[in-house]
Amino acid sequence: MKRHLIAAATAIAAVALGATAVLAEPATVTIATEGAYEPWNFMGPDGTIKGFEVDLANDLCARMKVECKIVAQDWDGLIPALTAKKFDAIMASMIVTEKRLKVIAFSEPYAPTSAGILAEKAGPLGDLPGTGTTVDLGGDPAAVEAALAPLQTALAGKLVGAQVSTANAGFVDTYLAGVAEKREYKTVEQHDLDILAGRLDAIVEQTTAIGNTLSKPDFAGYAQVGPTFVGGVFGKGIAVGLRRDDTELKAKFDAAIAAAKADGTIERLAEQWLKVSFQ
Repeated sequence: MKRHLIAAATAIAAVALGATAVLAEPATVTIATEGAYEPWNFMGPDGTIKGFEVDLANDLCARMKVECKIVAQDWDGLIPALTAKKFDAIMASMIVTEKRLKVIAFSEPYAPTSAGILAEKAGPLGDLPGTGTTVDLGGDPAAVEAALAPLQTALAGKLVGAQVSTANAGFVDTYLAGVAEKREYKTVEQHDLDILAGRLDAIVEQTTAIGNTLSKPDFAGYAQVGPTFVGGVFGKGIAVGLRRDDTELKAKFDAAIAAAKADGTIERLAEQWLKVSFQ
């Protein structure tokens, strides 16, 4: 009888220890990124995903006390895969827009956003009107219309590229419809190759991505031209995409992002990877 009691006590202790071990293991949050949007997120030579958002994701997971699993997903499949619960969150330079908010939720923004136009310096768009200025597309409609009128004249009949399902493509649809011919691309690399090959006159892109493109030797003859655009179709900043019912996870990301802003981590990573200051 005594042996049975000892055995039972040992079994209970083992179960308890096992339960404690399970409870001690941190939860895993799977974060999807595109892996093709340098310097925000991209595949390194060793096949691992690198970039500003990868380092930031790992920092935020550490603050939330969860294990971080980062996976690659084609850009145009990110939101459908999130809603299908193939992963928990998106960190892929995704801008918070009203259209996307109808489908998913977002954390507080971790980065601002601005966009511009890439074109050949010596080409017909090299002196595009408005170069060096900023246009707030969310401002007074009459002022926006006046600011864009010279740009629309210069881009009439031109071939303008943008990545599919992005705010950049939305800008072309909204302000250049009937003016320029839009060509959409699955990845940034594809439209970069096409402008080098002379199959595009201009590209609408985030300014940080333009800066990365211009750092490449093949693009020595190109520049950001025309105004820089903020607001309006370019949304409310870049944030973590989440399912609308994952309110607890959103709260954790919001707190982690606030802490990473407060202690300078996001600013440091922005300067390291994006070569810009958010302050």
